[in-house]
Amino acid sequence: MHTFEFVRPRDSASAVATAAKAKTAQQGADVRFIAGGTTLLDLMKLNVETPARLLDINRLPLGKVEATSDGGLSIGATVRNSALAHHPTVQKDYAVLSQALLSGASAQLRNMATTAGNLLQRTRCMYFRDTAMPCNKREPGTGCPAITGSNRMLAILGTSEQCIATNPSDMCVAMAALEATIHVEGPKGQRAIPIGDFHLLPGSTPSRETVLEPGDLITHVTLPPPVAGSRQIYLKLRDRASYEFALASAAVVMTVTGGKVTRARIAMGGVGTKPWRSPEAETALVGQPANAASFRNAAEAALRNAKPRSENGFKVELAKRCVAHALQTAAAS
Repeated sequence: MHTFEFVRPRDSASAVATAAKAKTAQQGADVRFIAGGTTLLDLMKLNVETPARLLDINRLPLGKVEATSDGGLSIGATVRNSALAHHPTVQKDYAVLSQALLSGASAQLRNMATTAGNLLQRTRCMYFRDTAMPCNKREPGTGCPAITGSNRMLAILGTSEQCIATNPSDMCVAMAALEATIHVEGPKGQRAIPIGDFHLLPGSTPSRETVLEPGDLITHVTLPPPVAGSRQIYLKLRDRASYEFALASAAVVMTVTGGKVTRARIAMGGVGTKPWRSPEAETALVGQPANAASFRNAAEAALRNAKPRSENGFKVELAKRCVAHALQTAAAS
């Protein structure tokens, strides 16, 4: 691990001003915000991340979960995953989020990991995490050996010829289904970013993972008011029952009236280069009977554009079954 300076900004404005001096908002930045550090410190030990300065934001007033004026929920950037998962309002009105958080990592890590950190969680691709290997995400222009190499855990949706790394977050999949909005304070002021616009596809620039610019600080996330009568489920399929990343997962927020699906929000994890909301599956499902045939049709639509590689072709069918079973479970709840 390289040496670094550790600083505690007195307020958000000073944190933003200091971080704005970073060379880039993505890999290569010489300034990083730190809260729980559950991903950042790992990557620093591996020399994947080598910031010269860490800005500790734990003492900033970003740790509250509170109702918004429109009946939604505001979640501070430094709220710990465990606290959020067990918050009474989240368990009652946003159950898919609680379920997703509790399916991730271990209890010890959830006690440290934060909302903003989870939004910025970086891939577990073995080539990205090994500095002896080429990786376009880590060092642009060096290549992507995962495309023909070890890619069992990697993405089949949203990939490019430059990168097939999977987004590892469970929380973000649930937030995609809940249509969360991410609030940022930066050198140019404050702005609100729909979660669907927050993460970027790799395209020809896989090193740039989000729309954040140098100095941008995530302050909080808002969730819209809960939909009355919605049925929610997060289903995660993995190699083992605990402390494992998803091979495929599905977050479902669905409303059924008179035996038909009247509203559906479907997002997938473990299969996309970003948390993968599927409007194709939602369109295929709304207005249809809430039955197995409709759920399978929606799952087929969700994976229609999948592009499997040498070792992860099984994910296509696995993800279809995951989506269909999650819809069936939600409908029966």
